Amino acid sequence: MSTQPAIYPEQTRPEPPLDTAVTALPVNWSHVAWFLGLAFGLTWLVDLVIYLNGGLANAGATLLLQFQMLLPAFSAMLLGAFFFKDSPIFYRSNRSASRWFVYYYFLLTALYLVGAIVSLIQPDRGASLAPLLLIPNLLGLVLLVVLRLKGGKNTFVEAGMAGGKARIWFGYGLGLVVFFGLQTWLNYLFNLGTVIDLNTAFPELAASNLPPAVMLLSIAANAVLIGPFLGLIISFGEEYGWRGFLQTELIRLGRIRGVFLLGVIWGIWHWPVIWMGYNYPGQPLLGSLFMVAYCIILAYFLAYAVFKSKGVWTAAYLHALNNQTLGFFFVAVVAPTSTIFSFGIGLPALLLGAIVVLLLLRDPVWKER
Repeated sequence: MSTQPAIYPEQTRPEPPLDTAVTALPVNWSHVAWFLGLAFGLTWLVDLVIYLNGGLANAGATLLLQFQMLLPAFSAMLLGAFFFKDSPIFYRSNRSASRWFVYYYFLLTALYLVGAIVSLIQPDRGASLAPLLLIPNLLGLVLLVVLRLKGGKNTFVEAGMAGGKARIWFGYGLGLVVFFGLQTWLNYLFNLGTVIDLNTAFPELAASNLPPAVMLLSIAANAVLIGPFLGLIISFGEEYGWRGFLQTELIRLGRIRGVFLLGVIWGIWHWPVIWMGYNYPGQPLLGSLFMVAYCIILAYFLAYAVFKSKGVWTAAYLHALNNQTLGFFFVAVVAPTSTIFSFGIGLPALLLGAIVVLLLLRDPVWKER
């Protein structure tokens, strides 16, 4: 049985005769099982370590959470590079420049592992390591550009790591910002949130005596324009695993069914941190169910962007933008009064997101094989 590259370039797919029905390849459940076992095993082990060391209150928890975001891609790359012989990144057959990014990603994961160990031994120092690790992240982006220039436009396409179309990045990104902006306004309109006092929430900025409007623009630019690129490789850590490897396998069941199953798996992957109070503090049961629902909705949006853009990096950017924009609106503009009953990640947001998904599912792209 074989596995295909995460995002195939259209020009490399053999076109079937017009009178021949297109038959989807079966899901390689063996590869799926290995990937899920490794990704879940490593991630939940990290979550156990967080729990045993004081939970999310530990000063080094932020770094450990970033580290675990790298693990789905690490799992997919490790299996693809050294164990799945028909993988496009298998070390014996991949001679393109893209292989150097794979090896760099292994190095980056190792650096985060060292940082995670330091954060456990000396939690205060671990918290200060997170900003320092932005440097190898930015170097990774530089490496991507250099390898792309050296290897040509198909360097990452053939490895299942296509960049996607710029208009999808920014067009869909703008839609995401508008979506969260609308929810912020609805929280304010229906008294489901509290307007943030910037002087209290951001005392360092307040000390500079900037006008509130300038403070808000500064925070917005930092979070929505710069933040997604600073966190691009971190979010790629999830997206190459979920959208790149796993989605490619599961959509052989049909795109709609495959993405739904992916969303369920992705939501369950988050459960240990939900039980520790992340996203839905004090709501371990409802929070677990809501996280699955949220991941299903986001999975359809990200999958749609990948189908339209033909690039897994599109999903990485939108994932990072989702996290940054959600944080900006609900930490710097209007804070939801309830994670369950307010817009944002609560029930009203899930209903609104479900409506968006139903509109997306009208596109014929979901019927393609």
